[in-house]
Parts: sequence; C-alpha cells; structure tokens
Amino acid sequence: MTIATAQFSRIGTALRSQFMLDPNVCYLNHGAYGAVPRPVYDRYLEWMRLFEAEPVDFLSRHGEERLAESRHILAEYLGTQRDNIVYVQNGTVGLNIIARNMKLGPNDEMLTTNQEHGGVDRMWRYFASQRGFAYKKVPLPIPVPTHAEFVEQFWSQVNPRVRLIFISHITSLSGLILPVEEICRRAREAGITTIVDGSHAPGQIPLDLDAIGSDFYVGITHKWLCAPRGSAFMFARPEVQHLLEPLVLSWGWEPKQPGPSQFVDRHQWQGSRDISPFLTVPAAIAFQQKNNWDLVRKECHELALEAQQRVSETVGEPPFQSIAGAKEWFAQIACVFLPQHIDPIPFRDKLRYEHGIDVSIDVVYDQPRMRISVQGYNSPDDIDHLVRALAKSL
Repeated sequence: MTIATAQFSRIGTALRSQFMLDPNVCYLNHGAYGAVPRPVYDRYLEWMRLFEAEPVDFLSRHGEERLAESRHILAEYLGTQRDNIVYVQNGTVGLNIIARNMKLGPNDEMLTTNQEHGGVDRMWRYFASQRGFAYKKVPLPIPVPTHAEFVEQFWSQVNPRVRLIFISHITSLSGLILPVEEICRRAREAGITTIVDGSHAPGQIPLDLDAIGSDFYVGITHKWLCAPRGSAFMFARPEVQHLLEPLVLSWGWEPKQPGPSQFVDRHQWQGSRDISPFLTVPAAIAFQQKNNWDLVRKECHELALEAQQRVSETVGEPPFQSIAGAKEWFAQIACVFLPQHIDPIPFRDKLRYEHGIDVSIDVVYDQPRMRISVQGYNSPDDIDHLVRALAKSL
C-alpha cells in the first residue's frame, strides 16, 4: 500500500461515518444523485422544522433575505457575484429556462458533443424539432486526445450558421472534464452564445464562473457539493440576464418591492415551495471546507485512477483516456468499457443485488461502459470488492 493510498484509507474511513449510506452497499455511484453528510442533513432538518414552525415568517417575511445570504455564500464559492445566480430545483429546470429563451430558427445551427446527458439531449432535440434549427453533435473520440486537440477538433465544426454552443463541463456519460473556458473564449470572439452544463462540476473541481466566461451556466449542488437534493443554480452574465424570461410567472414579474436584481426577482419566486434545500447549501460548503476537501478530492482522483486501471485490466477493455492524460481529463469519475457481450441492465443488477455494489453501467459508443464515482467516503477496500466481483461475474 502506497503512502497516498494509506492516507486515503484513513480519510475514507473517517468520512464514511459522516454519511448515512447503507454500510452493506459498496456505493460507487455518487455521480447519480449524490449523498448528504449527516451534519448537512441535520442543518436541512433544522430549516424544515423552522419552516413548519412559522410558514409565513419563513417564506414571506424572511425567505428573500435568507436566500440572498445563501446565494452570496454560494457565489463566493463559485467565483461570481451574488445576483448572477438564482436557485433552481435541479439542472433540468435551469437548462429548460435557458433553452426556451434561445431564439433559434430554421437558418441557425446549434453545436454540442455526443457526450451530453440523455435528458438534456431529449430537451434539445425537442426544441430543434419545434423551431427547425440544426442540432449538431461533435463526436468525442475515445480514447480522448489532449484538451488542445479536442478544442481544435470541436472548433473545426463551427460555421457561420452556428449561433449557440452547448457543452458539458464534466460529461455525465463519461466523466470527462472538457476545456470549456477556451471554447467559451472563442465563442465570445465569434459572437456565439454559450451554455455550459456544469451538473457534475461544483464540489468535484474548483470553479471560477467569471473566468470561464460562458453566457449561461447551470450547476447542481446536490451531487458533488453534497447539499440536499432539490438544490441547483442557474448563472447568467449580467449582460445577458435580460434575455431570460422565467419558466414560471409569479410575483417576481412585477414585484411589489423590487430587489436589486430583476434577474433574481423574476426567477427566484415560483410560488409556494420548500426553499430549505437552497438554504442548506452554505452548510454543505462549510462541511467540505472543514474536512479539507481539496485533499479529499486529490485522494479521490488517485483512487479513481487506480480503479480505472484495475477494472480495465480485469475486464480486458480500454479506459477512456491514457494514464498520462488522467489529470487533464477526469477528477472523481473514471470510465472503462466492458466486454461487448454484456447486457448492461442485468449486469448492473447482478453487481447490485448479488455483490452489494452500486455502480453505473450504460452504453456509450454502442458498447457497455462502467462509470465509477469515487467520493470521500470510499476507500481502497471498495475498489478491491469491485474488482473481485467483476472477476467472478465475468
């Protein structure tokens, strides 16, 4: 056992007790819905109890100021200003708000990759069919090249008809970190609007939204930031905030007492809903700061790299990138192809219900793939268990 692995083993063992996951399940699927630490969940319960104690005070009299404070803390964490972000229930809601406001027509083209989330892909296909614009996907080769090579490959598909670029910061299908800052920089120079799907980014990699330079960015805080489910955010640069009409029209359209940001007024209030998950986000940020999450993320990456190598050797299939490019391309999510004959759903269920392992198995490039998510509660024992189960099952 290396020093790094030994250190991670101590971190994973200490943090495991902070989460409420079933001890009988080897949970390597954090990228699906996340997991909430006990201290964060306790704070979430406190907010919900306060809501039930005085619903009118909670929502009508103090809701706006509490949300403003929560957004301020989140904005500092994200590298932007408070009124550049609003809370939404999940990434799907935020992206729908933005997509519905994109004025694309039959003479326009939208450019994305073939690695986007399935639900979001369906959303864009729907809007393309309704409005007549071309929806074009640039394939991401596996194994992946360098970031610089990917940028050139992607940008070679830009033409005068392209008015919108939509791209993931970290892809859902493959866990790959894409060089969004350079893509956004080129797009800004070309007058092309950019939307970044940052669902897997907050909490997994450091963020500076102002430096990234996208027009719009949607991130989820209930995944790698470990906030309660039902918490995400939508970011818009001040220069483009006026382009977004709300998905739900309510009091914020013509507020009795306008706040400092019309963007926030219009999108924040959607009628009666529980804002407790939004108010708990600062507790999630504090939890990670208290537990030296920069180190935790580093150790998670090293364990994910080890998992990728060992699983690849066990199943006899290649990973999604070389070892040399691992730090550039992925953080805490590693992916490996599985043998072609494997039926993904039965194999996933076999691992879950016969071996007690929860891990994502899907089809990418017409071949089964395993997506291994490593979070601070995992340890080398989890990878040992996965490798043993794969050797036995295959």
